[in-house]
Amino acid sequence: MADEQPQGDPDKPDRADGFFQRTYNGLGHLGGMILAVMTAAVFLQVILRYLGWGAIDGIDEVPRYLFVWLVMIGAAAAMQRGEHTVLDYFIGRLGPRLRALVLLLTTTAGIALFVWLIKLSLVLVPNAQLQTSPGLELPLGYVYAAIPVGAALIILPMIRSLISALRSLWPRRS
Repeated sequence: MADEQPQGDPDKPDRADGFFQRTYNGLGHLGGMILAVMTAAVFLQVILRYLGWGAIDGIDEVPRYLFVWLVMIGAAAAMQRGEHTVLDYFIGRLGPRLRALVLLLTTTAGIALFVWLIKLSLVLVPNAQLQTSPGLELPLGYVYAAIPVGAALIILPMIRSLISALRSLWPRRS
């Protein structure tokens, strides 16, 4: 009982956790729908070629361009669930404070990487918007926009993880 930390309003963390959980679960479902559309486009293309009919213009571009969105949205959903690759063996052998310190350092480095990706995409996306895909005639900025959107969606759970690591490094005194 001595290590219990006083909590402010118990409803606020639950609401925030619930909101994040619902949002990122929705991203997981959106990723599933994107995967279904990609599969349907490839399946339709294979069937049309098997039947000897000409392929629909641009249908081969659909899976290619949606794949970028699938990777970024899936990575964000996995980050929220803590399902990214982690060397648990080494992390598990560390003490609680050292584990929190390693998590703090790696999360900070990850956030810096994704902030850098967003910064780079501020030039990339507007320039790509001037180009169009050959089949769909879709402005490629919509495809490249997956990078900053996905990076921002990945950073949010990382910030929550960073705050959690900071709290375990410097627990509140009761």
